[in-house]
Amino acid sequence: MGSLNLPAIEASLRRVQAEFESINARLSWRRDPLSDEVVENLLAGYTFVDVLVEWGIDIFAKGKHKYLLELNNIVLCGPDQDLRAEYARHIEATETRFYEEPGGGIEDLVEWRARHLGESAWKLAAGLYVRALSKPQLFIEGNHRTGVLLASYVLLRAGEPPFVLTAENAAAYFDPSTVIRNTSKLGPMGLFRLPGIKKRFARFLKAQADPRYLLRPTLQVAPPLSGLERSAPLL
Repeated sequence: MGSLNLPAIEASLRRVQAEFESINARLSWRRDPLSDEVVENLLAGYTFVDVLVEWGIDIFAKGKHKYLLELNNIVLCGPDQDLRAEYARHIEATETRFYEEPGGGIEDLVEWRARHLGESAWKLAAGLYVRALSKPQLFIEGNHRTGVLLASYVLLRAGEPPFVLTAENAAAYFDPSTVIRNTSKLGPMGLFRLPGIKKRFARFLKAQADPRYLLRPTLQVAPPLSGLERSAPLL
């Protein structure tokens, strides 16, 4: 399993940042531009995803949900503890929502995942993104960015490249995400609309899979092979 190529991810995000005015003009709903703080916090989030996967931490396991909550803290405040102290009330309110929101908190996410574990990594990542972003949303703020990191976590654990925003895929990402954000996961309308949205978003995620965002695992140097070993087929 490879780890994330953070310089390549940053290069893509910086290009989106530089071209955001022209990207925004193509969107059905205008978005706030990517500030340096937003990009830096996203990179810190990707770094945390890398650590979670490397350490084998299952954020959906009992007692591990705090790591998903931390992803949201990172995209909003970064690792700056002084800033977190300043936003302590917001962080506390987010934690309450995360654990207690009826039909929209972490319990909903965990239960949905348990019912869909047999699906492909793309469908699982897309479904979790849709569950986190649709109403009621998982977090008070930062659901898009945290959802991207959540999807990337699922994909990376499956050995697939993460999803990264690029100048080419930005419009195809933002417009459907706005539709998801405005769709309720509760009631008959959610049951009717969300499965189709999930399938389309899964196809989108798979189409964006780019190996340049992954570093190849370090290969161990093997001792020289004998002539017989050199002629044997590789396993």
